[in-house]
Amino acid sequence: MFALQQDEAPRRAPAIWRTMLTLDRGLVNLVGRLTVTGSVPRELRARPLLMAANHIGVFDAFVLMAACKRIGLNPRFMLAGGILDAPVIGPALKVSGHLRVDRAKAATAVGQFAEAAEALRTTREPIVVYPEGRISHDPGLWPERGKTGAARLALAAGVPVIPISQWGAHEAVYWGTETVHGPADLLPLAKSGLSAPLRRPRFKVHFGAPVDLSEVEPERPGAGVRAHAKIMQAITDGLVPLRRHEPLRPRFHDPTRPTDTVSPWKPQR
Repeated sequence: MFALQQDEAPRRAPAIWRTMLTLDRGLVNLVGRLTVTGSVPRELRARPLLMAANHIGVFDAFVLMAACKRIGLNPRFMLAGGILDAPVIGPALKVSGHLRVDRAKAATAVGQFAEAAEALRTTREPIVVYPEGRISHDPGLWPERGKTGAARLALAAGVPVIPISQWGAHEAVYWGTETVHGPADLLPLAKSGLSAPLRRPRFKVHFGAPVDLSEVEPERPGAGVRAHAKIMQAITDGLVPLRRHEPLRPRFHDPTRPTDTVSPWKPQR
């Protein structure tokens, strides 16, 4: 289907992040089976790079980390402020160099956008973003409309964008709930997670070719919208062959995931 390029030696990352990536790889191998196709061109590996992925489940970040590690990359993520403020895991992620996003604070977000653009220009590690901003609510789990932030960030920083398409991670853990108010909210996630190793879901991740944004002029009105559409279409195009046996809806039924939106990127049959 796709040719997997030869892995390259990963670049040095903070020791705590390298440890977390190693533990993550073991976790992903325990829960399911990972298949990675495509790669990141050699000439893009030593320069700033943005990687945009579809968001299909609570476990998919762990799968993305393992997939990146397999092709020799130590990615960083753009994370919600709440995650970075969490006890124990928050400080570890901050030390690892992940970027913060506070969507609810408009004034803060403007400054953070400028900081993120500057960080993206100067980093030598790829940064992973979810353009959708949340796990898809589309009944078929196709990508949601998403937001233009990732596209605008790529244009502002002048960096290449690699689309990442993934499938299967939604079978590892239920969606659960938007907010956790107590142990009862975590019970469905715990039950589904404990059963995953028995089912051994197959995790598929594909790294696509760089998105061609050469015709998008950053200074023209609507540039972010046009770039966003190209990125989301590339993610969807890569997703189609990964789920060719599930073109309409996922076989795995998650009773907790909302299905109240319709994907504008879903292929027309």
